[in-house]
Amino acid sequence: MTRAPRPRRPRRVADRTGTPGPARSEAGGGAAPTTDLSTRPAGRPVVTLAAVLVGYLILPMLASGTTVALPSIGAELNASGAALQWVVVGYFLAAASVMLVAGSLADLFGRRRVFAAGAALYAAATLLCALAADILLLDAARTLAGVGAGGVMAGGGATLGGTFTGPARNRAYAVMGTTAGVGMAAGPTLSGWMIGTLGWRATFVVFAVAGLLMLVGAVFTAESRAAARPRIDVAGAVAFVAALSLVMFGVNRAAGTGWGSPSVLVPLAAGSALLVMFALIESRSPHPVLHLGLLRLRRFMAWCLACLCVGAGAGGVTTFLPTYLQGVNGVSAQGAGLTMLMMTTPVLVVPPLGARLVNRGIPARDLITVSLLLIAAGNAWLTVLHPGIGVLGLAGPLVAIGTGMGLGLGIADAQTVSQVEPDRIGMATGLLNTIRAGGSTLVTTVFGTTLTTLLQARIGDGASAARIAAGDLSGPGRALHAAQFTEAWHIMLWCTAAAVAAAAVAVRVMLRAGREEAESRSDPRRARAVER
Repeated sequence: MTRAPRPRRPRRVADRTGTPGPARSEAGGGAAPTTDLSTRPAGRPVVTLAAVLVGYLILPMLASGTTVALPSIGAELNASGAALQWVVVGYFLAAASVMLVAGSLADLFGRRRVFAAGAALYAAATLLCALAADILLLDAARTLAGVGAGGVMAGGGATLGGTFTGPARNRAYAVMGTTAGVGMAAGPTLSGWMIGTLGWRATFVVFAVAGLLMLVGAVFTAESRAAARPRIDVAGAVAFVAALSLVMFGVNRAAGTGWGSPSVLVPLAAGSALLVMFALIESRSPHPVLHLGLLRLRRFMAWCLACLCVGAGAGGVTTFLPTYLQGVNGVSAQGAGLTMLMMTTPVLVVPPLGARLVNRGIPARDLITVSLLLIAAGNAWLTVLHPGIGVLGLAGPLVAIGTGMGLGLGIADAQTVSQVEPDRIGMATGLLNTIRAGGSTLVTTVFGTTLTTLLQARIGDGASAARIAAGDLSGPGRALHAAQFTEAWHIMLWCTAAAVAAAAVAVRVMLRAGREEAESRSDPRRARAVER
């Protein structure tokens, strides 16, 4: 008598994204990241990560480094003023404005597809920048490149969220944060070297080639999208892009004309009205660009607030301290850049440590609190700033700010994405990048504008205040102007420190409340999983 063969059990295979067997959401117990297997290529997680990292390296690098090229561009194209500044402003404005919409489109049409489309548009537009014959064409090309960058950032972050799970997702996002920090920190130095060696046109060609590398990497990336296939909320998308564009345009205008100018107030008022209209549209839309329910998730919003404050808390120092060092202390541009390495170096080193600590069981809530408090303490400590201060006097505060920033970058993205359902990873990533990019740009602009306003209140002359804030202390009264500039800096540093410290408390309270809410609605195991 022969025994009937036993039915074979399906083998449990560990995937390469960090989760054996069926994937689980970061929150524990959730559904796997949704993927339409009918269109899924043979994805390679390592190639996916590499392709996304290229984007998160070159996009911040070119964004922060383009300012260095403005003198060369202006001289060759006979451009100046607002038309020349739009080379930088147009890129930031377009990128921040489309990220939320790009994230929602990624959930709908496919995260890899949006990432690839963004990379293709970025590469083509950047190549067009290199070929531009006049400033208007260059401005238009840079704006298109910003749209592509928004697609890359939103689609790339969502692609990682759909590819990696568990501890592997934490590590992937930590590397992504490190890479973005490297790009932002190295942008001015590397771009300055390339422009001096190759010229600004050839520099744009180099970055266009990098965009093509992203596109090639996307071919080997697995596709993922939401299981549901809703229609596009065209009205909501148009309202949001128009609203954010107007608000950012108004704030950027304030730096040159003052907050009371009609060219500032009209865009701000129109943008605010459109934001209200956007909220009304989304509340009634069956397929919204932004599910307003996300804004009611305390833990999700807490991590979004943390991401905003990590960037904004360091943005003023990163952008304007080199100007102070050059104008007041007579440090060269190269010397100022080397001084800032004391802040940027921890941004390169600390993010993987943050992810490792979370994976070993340290509550992310405690780590982000430490991150924000370090940034706040560093800003307060930097009030030692005075004419003639040396490198050693700046070391402590700059290292504190950089360490806090690096710790936040290492954990914030993964924690934010883990708070939402897998079907809304793209939407969550788009909103997060919108808050971070748009918010940091607005806060940095307000920092510079307020610094000029404080100087004007002490000097009484707006033109002189703007000149001093730009680092030009030539002429009579240099010592007095240096002291007034320093006093204005101290006020801004104390305000930044207080705001970030208050945000640290708010984030911790929101995360605690969100954990208790999760415990009451589900079970303690899910709440503890979310905590990490």
